[in-house]
Amino acid sequence: MRRIGELHPPLTRSLRILIATDAWRPQVNGVVRTLGRVTHELEAQGHHIEVIGPDRFRTVPCPTYPEIRLALMPGRRVARTIENFRPDCIHISTEGPIGRAARGWCLRHDHPFTTAYHTKFPEYVRARCAVPLAWSYAVVRRFHAPSTSVMVATDSIANELIAHGFSNIRRWSRGVDTEMFRPREKEFLNLPRPIHLYVGRVAVEKNIEAFLELDLPGSKLVVGDGPQLHELKRRYPDAHFAGEKHGEELARYYAAADLFVFPSRTDTFGLVLLEALASGLPVAAYPVPGPLDVIDGSGAGALDLDLGKAVEAARAIDPVRCRDLALEYSWAASARQFLGNLAA
Repeated sequence: MRRIGELHPPLTRSLRILIATDAWRPQVNGVVRTLGRVTHELEAQGHHIEVIGPDRFRTVPCPTYPEIRLALMPGRRVARTIENFRPDCIHISTEGPIGRAARGWCLRHDHPFTTAYHTKFPEYVRARCAVPLAWSYAVVRRFHAPSTSVMVATDSIANELIAHGFSNIRRWSRGVDTEMFRPREKEFLNLPRPIHLYVGRVAVEKNIEAFLELDLPGSKLVVGDGPQLHELKRRYPDAHFAGEKHGEELARYYAAADLFVFPSRTDTFGLVLLEALASGLPVAAYPVPGPLDVIDGSGAGALDLDLGKAVEAARAIDPVRCRDLALEYSWAASARQFLGNLAA
């Protein structure tokens, strides 16, 4: 089997790329959407993609997050799939059972591989149970240490990982479908205005309470599903919860709102930021990785340690500026960057 280090291919060469991921359809999250769009772009360029996801295995619910299914003992099937596919490049997207099985195969066979840091796993663990960050970072750092490239979405996350002892960091940005997510008619939503929108998983690490606690005029709208949904519905009866939306319907929700509120402090990027901007929505967020990289200094949003002040400042922003910023991002560019990292 060829090794990545032996390839040195031009970007025009067709490659056999295997992606091992614990986050895959029918899950709905930023990791799944990123991998789905990038694999689509790579296949359009003539590359052959094999995705090993939890849909191929018997699974159990992830503790505290039953919407995510974890593969049971995936080692043999992962190994068999790799050996049958004979990949030129192997990319391990997540640190779960499938990712660990693929990593183990690569180490046993001395096959180079790349990884990605999609999720601030140590912070997510701390939000659910009292595990010190240093312990979790040690586990995650050990997982990524043999990788030839650890792909991250932003410079802020790269700097954080370097500070925690990671190496071989390479940038892998994100894109947005600016044809689907675009300004549209506002009449789709019949709620008091201004409509303040949140889109994403409804889970403790997303810090949605910081948004719902704000004293705002008009309406607060949450689009998404997750383990905290019923609790937040009960605690905030004045907010509107639309549930999980997809495709055109999701795009209409974005476009019909007036402002996007992003209360998370733990995202590595936040694809929803680009979707909101492409829909013409100013963004209000905390000055943390993700918003700092996408929004800061752009004039398309407002960042403040006081989220209420960020919302107030964002109301004055021209939607045209938001759309213009989103147009700078494309999935084609993201796929080219991903491919370059594989062949580096």
